[in-house]
Amino acid sequence: MADAGFDPENIFETLADSDVRFVLIGGMAAILHGDAGVTMDIDITPAYDPENLDRLATALRGIRARIRAEGAPNGLPFDCSGEFLRNLGPDGMLNLTTRYGDVDLAFMPSGTEGFEDLKNNAVTVKATGVSLLVASLADVIRSKSAADRDKDRRALPRLRELLDMTGQG
Repeated sequence: MADAGFDPENIFETLADSDVRFVLIGGMAAILHGDAGVTMDIDITPAYDPENLDRLATALRGIRARIRAEGAPNGLPFDCSGEFLRNLGPDGMLNLTTRYGDVDLAFMPSGTEGFEDLKNNAVTVKATGVSLLVASLADVIRSKSAADRDKDRRALPRLRELLDMTGQG
């Protein structure tokens, strides 16, 4: 569904314009810490309070979010509301496609306790003109280790080396 390809700048601007509280996690967080990896999506852990979920739903509607599904290149429509997001539960996940690329929501990423936990060690990074709360490299590693997916196992040695080199551990 991505109209103009992967465009993280517009995703971040839309989230910021809607005052969505979130921590950037995953590959993009690692890249902002200096990782040489490549990612074509944005992974976020939003705060789970009702007001924030309503603001998140507004932002997602603004970027025409649809549920990412195999065999549905334009994604599947869904009730993009704060109520829908609340009904996913505090450990819910949602993989979306938007007009600016893929966005994955994980309220409680593997190995973490969610937004408040990740916020404790997060750093603020100015990226594409927007201040982002970015999970610490140690927390990215913690989550990827717990997720234990093939792509995460391949990235972990590189991320651990970066952590050692930067002294962020």
